[in-house]
Amino acid sequence: MASKNIQSDGIVEQCSECGRERPHEVSIDILTESNDEQNAEFSREPYRVSECKACGTTTKTRMNNA
Repeated sequence: MASKNIQSDGIVEQCSECGRERPHEVSIDILTESNDEQNAEFSREPYRVSECKACGTTTKTRMNNA
């Protein structure tokens, strides 16, 4: 679970690679899921992208899987 760290003013969450809670850069990106150029414009989905500032590991999670 992400939490706000008062000292670093960043998002701190568990890193699967580091095995500890670390500061992360978090954004919401629109990513294309299809490799087919003809239909690529119809396969864009929002993803939560989290990058560990310590080791650089990036995690992408599709947002509309409810």
